Amino acid sequence: MTRKIQTLNAISKKGLSRLPDSYLVGNDIADPDAILVRSQVMHELPIATSVLAIGRAGAGTNNIPTKAMSERGVVVFNAPGANANAVKELVIAGMLMGTRNIAPALTFVNGLFGDDESLHKQVEAGKKHYVGHELRGSTLGIIGLGAIGSMLAESAIQLGMNVVGFDPEITVDAAWRLPSQVKKAVSIDDLVKRCDFISLHVPLLPATKDLINNDRVKLMKKGCILLNFARDGIVNEKAILDGLNDGKLHAYVCDFPSNLLRHHPRFVALPHLGASTEEAEENCAIMVADQVRDYLENGNILNSVNFPNISMPRESGFRLAIANANVPNMLGQISTTLAGAGLNIHNMVNKSRGDLAFTLVDVECAVPQAVIDQLTAIGGVLRVRYLPS
Repeated sequence: MTRKIQTLNAISKKGLSRLPDSYLVGNDIADPDAILVRSQVMHELPIATSVLAIGRAGAGTNNIPTKAMSERGVVVFNAPGANANAVKELVIAGMLMGTRNIAPALTFVNGLFGDDESLHKQVEAGKKHYVGHELRGSTLGIIGLGAIGSMLAESAIQLGMNVVGFDPEITVDAAWRLPSQVKKAVSIDDLVKRCDFISLHVPLLPATKDLINNDRVKLMKKGCILLNFARDGIVNEKAILDGLNDGKLHAYVCDFPSNLLRHHPRFVALPHLGASTEEAEENCAIMVADQVRDYLENGNILNSVNFPNISMPRESGFRLAIANANVPNMLGQISTTLAGAGLNIHNMVNKSRGDLAFTLVDVECAVPQAVIDQLTAIGGVLRVRYLPS
C-alpha cells in the first residue's frame, strides 16, 4: 500500500530513510496520510482531510493546531528527549558564559586596538572587570525534570554542583532517571530562593506564561544567573530587565533574542540554537518517522501530545484503529457492533487521556465497509481506520 508523507521543512535524510520505499515523500504531496514538520507554523495552513497524523521532529508542538487536530481524530506526535543532549550541552555553555562573564569579555577584546604590546597592556588592565565564579560548589535549580532537566542534573552533579529540582508533573520514568543527589524543592518560590543558577525546562502553557515574573525575581539570591532554553514566553522580560538593572540578576542567558533586553551588557541571547546540532536533528527525525510509520501501519501510538500511548502486538491480520471521545459505554458499543456483524474479537486494547481515547481491535476475519461505517456513526467516534496486514 502506498502511503503519502508531506514534509513542511527539511527533514533529516536519516529520518526519512526509516520510511519504506513504498512511501511517497515530499514537500508537494496532495492528500497526504501524514505530515512531518519542524518549525513551520501550521495554525493558518489548510490541513487536508486525508491527514491521519502529524509528526513534529522536535519536542515542542506550539506550531501545530493540536486542539483542532484532536477534534478530527488526528494524532500529533513529537520527539521528546531526542534533542535533550544538545540542549543540555548548550545550558552548560550558558552557565559558563554567565558566571565567567564571557560575553562582555569578548566585547571588550573586540573593541581593543593598537599593536601587540598595547593590546597586552589593555588586556592586563581590563581583565579585572570580568572576574567570575566557578561552577563547582554552586547550586543549580532546575524547573522541569523531563529528559533535558534530568540529563542536566546529572551533568551538573558531575561538575561538582549542588542541584535542586522542581516538577509537579514529573512522570515515573523521569523520576527513575533523576540522580538521587537531586534535592527536591517544595515550590518554585522555594527553589528560586536557594539557587545560584536557575534553568527552565517547561513548555509554554497558560499556567507557565510569565513563570518567572517580578515577584519571583525579587525572591532570587543576589547575583543569580537565569537560563532559559525552553520557551521565551515563560519569562517576563520587563521583570528580567529590572532584575539585571538592580543587580538581583547577574545575567540572563537564553535562546530568544529580545529588543527590550538585547543592548543590556549582561543579557546573552543565542539564535535559538538549543537543538541545532546535526545529531539532534537526526535523532528527532528518526524518532518521529518511526512513530508515524508504526501508527499508519499498525495504529500504535507512542509519544503523542493529544492521544494516549497505546500498543498491541499483531495477532491477527485484521485490525481496527479507532480514535474516540473518552465517554461511557464506548467499548460496549464497539463490541456490540462487531458482534452484530458476526466478527469475533481476537484482542482489544483501550487507553484514555483526558477527554480522548484510542481503541485497537484485532478481529479474526475481514471487516466489511458497512461495519466500518456503523462504527464511524457511533456517537463520540472521531475516526475509524481498517488496517489489514
